[in-house]
Amino acid sequence: MSGPSLSSRQVARPVPPRHAQRGLSIVELMVGLVVAMLVSIAAAGSAMMFTASQRQGIGVGGSGIGAATALAALKNDAALAGLGFFGDANYLCNTLALSTGPTLHSDSDTFTPVRITAGDDGDTIDIVYGNRVESGANVLLASASDGTSAALQSLMPTAAGQAVLLAPATPGAPCLVRTVTAVTPSTDTTPQLLTFAADGTHNQGAFTAMPTFAERDRITLIGALSWNRYRRDGNTLVLDRPLTGDTAVLTRNVIALRAQYGVATAGGTTLEQWVDAGDGFAVLDATTLPRVRAIRMGVVTRSPQRERPDANGNCDASLDKPQLFGVEIEPDVDDWQCWRYRVSTVVVPMRNLVLGLRE
Repeated sequence: MSGPSLSSRQVARPVPPRHAQRGLSIVELMVGLVVAMLVSIAAAGSAMMFTASQRQGIGVGGSGIGAATALAALKNDAALAGLGFFGDANYLCNTLALSTGPTLHSDSDTFTPVRITAGDDGDTIDIVYGNRVESGANVLLASASDGTSAALQSLMPTAAGQAVLLAPATPGAPCLVRTVTAVTPSTDTTPQLLTFAADGTHNQGAFTAMPTFAERDRITLIGALSWNRYRRDGNTLVLDRPLTGDTAVLTRNVIALRAQYGVATAGGTTLEQWVDAGDGFAVLDATTLPRVRAIRMGVVTRSPQRERPDANGNCDASLDKPQLFGVEIEPDVDDWQCWRYRVSTVVVPMRNLVLGLRE
């Protein structure tokens, strides 16, 4: 009896070892999860620190840019201060009558084209100027003027809508700002005539005493009159325009705004010292104004974001309080060491003042 054939015989396959078939054990899985979690936590912490550092850097940089922009505006304005208010080596306008519509801005009050006013919230800086290059020269009146018109001895290149300044030949009587509403050209026998009708921008104010002017008094082309005032409102540096009533925010987180006059000795021409708006310079007049050669202005800004203390709870972002013009500035926060501060300053020569008073 023969056995089964090879074709029908079943060939047994080898069984793989048990260790080659199994997957991850529960211990290995838990270890992997813990390691992944630790890596994720470390990455998240690094990302948070990077983001915080980035925010801090952006905040400090933005604060610096804001301060620089504000000082640039101050510099440009201060460089123009006084344009149109000087003539024949004299400062003509110790007092000024100025209105916009019916609003009186100066009722023959003491006036200077640049003024620093000290206050509890920092200094306030007022700057006044015209916008025409011709403002450096003035024209004589051909006859007396009561402020409603002006006849001129020589040509003035003015047009309706522009502002002019009527001034006495010698300092004393108030100056008067008027808006030209009509221009009558000169002829062979009649002078150029400027008319200041009641509907003009600067012609409507009812002054306590209307300034009048005699023959050979002065008139200057101002063009568009600008009056800008810089001050702090809390921790915000703002620009006011008293003639229009507009206000604009220049930068925030400002903890100090200071300004000083650079003055020469009496009768001198060289800048000798910097003085605050006080001690004889609280109000500039015909004696002190000619001594002013420059103005310097400075702001102190605080970073918008508080920096984290170290492991011991101590802050070292700032080791000393900021100083401006040699005076320590008191920060507006108790934990001032946890904040960064930036001091920005600018010096501006008073070109129009110096040139206008040059003999």
